[in-house]
Amino acid sequence: MSITLDRSRLVFQKTERALLRLASGQSTESVHSFRTTSRRLQTLLEQLLPERDRNQKKLLKMLNRIRRRAGKVRDLDVQLAALRSLKVPQEPRRKTQLMHGLIELRGKQEKKLRKMLTKDVTRELRRRLKRGSKDFRPETSRDALSVARSMLREVVRPAGPVSEDVLHQYRTVVKRARYAAEFAPKSTEATQFITQVKSLQDAVGNWHDWLTLTRAAASRLGDVDQSSLVAALHNVTGGKFRHAVAALSSSLTPQSVVKPDPISPEPSRKVSTKSPTLVERIESAA
Repeated sequence: MSITLDRSRLVFQKTERALLRLASGQSTESVHSFRTTSRRLQTLLEQLLPERDRNQKKLLKMLNRIRRRAGKVRDLDVQLAALRSLKVPQEPRRKTQLMHGLIELRGKQEKKLRKMLTKDVTRELRRRLKRGSKDFRPETSRDALSVARSMLREVVRPAGPVSEDVLHQYRTVVKRARYAAEFAPKSTEATQFITQVKSLQDAVGNWHDWLTLTRAAASRLGDVDQSSLVAALHNVTGGKFRHAVAALSSSLTPQSVVKPDPISPEPSRKVSTKSPTLVERIESAA
């Protein structure tokens, strides 16, 4: 079997539970949980099934609308978390000002999300999730690990230094590849693949979080020549970028895997490993 029945059924149930938590309160945890579980369900239906029925198409359309709105709240949550972790002496008043501004904006986005989650919408989504779980046939699905590998092959990496655009591509694709691989039957090969992809996902995602915060700060406080706080954020983001590039390079060449450091702006120490790299696994499956 290309994917496991219990995991495919479980993702429908987890999405329903995450939806109910989100409808009852838009906390940092409930927003994040809904986005990750609904994204896993999207990967299952869009990437692993050869075709979707009418209920699955409608379900995805409804979930996508809510997830996009929840994403605006989630973006502010990660910006606030990054800003709170920033320990610099520069412009403490401006840091407080930025914090309050982000909190206020988060409240506005939360209100819009809450308004979208009506009882009728929640009820219909639950009904479609239950039907989707009942009608799902894993025997018709594609091989999960093969699909995950093919996703990574789709990213065209140009010659020369890694750019922000390349990292943005990997940020999206690596996440979906990990979710696809998680539906594969348990094996050493699948576990190693998921571990390496998650390491890269964490590093690139951490860079993107700080980049988003830096841009938000610059729009409110001015650029580096106008704010020492923004200049400090640029320095941190530069360190996160270098770390993400190092993680990407270690995943695509037969070197060590870089473990992401969510706090330090400098790349963390490389850890030696004998596990095959992503590119070796991709080439062996080609």
